[in-house]
Amino acid sequence: MMIEAVIWDFGGVLTTSPFEAFARFERERGFPTDIIRRTNAANHLENAWAKFERAEIDIDGFDKLFAAESLALGAEVRGRDVLPLLAGDLRPEMVEALKRINAKFKTGCITNNLPANAIGSAAGRGLYIAEVMALFDHVIESAKIGLRKPDPRIYEMMVEALKVDPKRCVYLDDLGINLKPARAMGMTTIKVTSAAQAIAELEAATALKLT
Repeated sequence: MMIEAVIWDFGGVLTTSPFEAFARFERERGFPTDIIRRTNAANHLENAWAKFERAEIDIDGFDKLFAAESLALGAEVRGRDVLPLLAGDLRPEMVEALKRINAKFKTGCITNNLPANAIGSAAGRGLYIAEVMALFDHVIESAKIGLRKPDPRIYEMMVEALKVDPKRCVYLDDLGINLKPARAMGMTTIKVTSAAQAIAELEAATALKLT
């Protein structure tokens, strides 16, 4: 079946993954390995991370709740200390792939993000990210709509906005749990582990040369 649209996650797909920053932070502070990722994964639909990405709590609330949840798993990590670790670097090869795909197909971005100003960033970086986001035909941000992946409704909102059949869509994400609802709808899914791997699978799915 011919592809009509490519839908992207943002962090960990168009940017580098924060997982390396998590691991470095844990080593430097002497925290248990993967304490941040384990805290994020525990009760993943209603934990501090989920509530913050739906803008149900503010930074202070996130800081306290994340600290309590991580302490229950073995070590108290303040939520405020985790936030700066999220600012990954844009992957230029993925941005180039997006530009080439955008010239041929509809494009969308579904991102689980945080309320505005939750992560400090340099003005220049923020401007460049805004330019990348402007490439998409439609963007859905969890913090703006109070809904986050993997809730199936957020994927339904995207295909409705793009006016496409999910069976004619490709969806990219770096988290397997976020790929499952898209796959259940009939989308071709790509789990991003590296830029090179993702681009190779995108080329196979779209029959486009992306590098």
